[in-house]
Amino acid sequence: MKTVVVSLGGSQIIPSEVNYPYIKEFKQVILKNSKNYNFVIVCGGGSLARKYICAIEKEKGSFYYQSLVGISATRANARFLSYFFGFDPKWGIPHNMRTLKKYLRKRGIVICGGLEYKPNQTSDSTSADIAHKLGSEFVNLTDVNGLYTKNPKEFKDAKFIPEISWEGFHRRASEIKFKPGQHFVLDQNASKIIMEKKIKTYIMKNPKDLNNLLKGKKFKGTTIFG
Repeated sequence: MKTVVVSLGGSQIIPSEVNYPYIKEFKQVILKNSKNYNFVIVCGGGSLARKYICAIEKEKGSFYYQSLVGISATRANARFLSYFFGFDPKWGIPHNMRTLKKYLRKRGIVICGGLEYKPNQTSDSTSADIAHKLGSEFVNLTDVNGLYTKNPKEFKDAKFIPEISWEGFHRRASEIKFKPGQHFVLDQNASKIIMEKKIKTYIMKNPKDLNNLLKGKKFKGTTIFG
């Protein structure tokens, strides 16, 4: 079956408290489509990661330590989500591609956080790298409907961008200086991977739009390709 890699933003899992209605709907969408697709769900760290990173930063801890604690937060969220889906705890969550592929062959739905440490990488670039290695399309579920000309939470005149080329998106992402725990629709490494490997990518907010995409229906979101 076709595999879809979904980067589930930590801001959607646990913005401050667990976003139960959202992840309940997300779970229903994944299970409903699991007869036609395999899924790899990569969890972001959200507020948990940013709180940890902020404390390490105040203590003048290195980017390396900040990144490691961010990965730990993504894995905590992934373990929670795997329990939320009712997966047997004995499986745990994969920490490398070999284990991820083994779980995918056996179960069809894999939930993970960050894999092995790489510099300047977030759960988004982990997701893009997995999509490349599996030859799959990539969906990023975040807390905005897609890409805008400006941050729509701060600027009322921000215009929605329904489609953009790989190169155009990478230019936009590269304007932002990387920092662990950064908050942008996709990080710089992810944009570079999807551009170089030509991975068709979708950015959206709502599980119902993910469902529409999987069903071949109209959805609200940004498509990055070509």
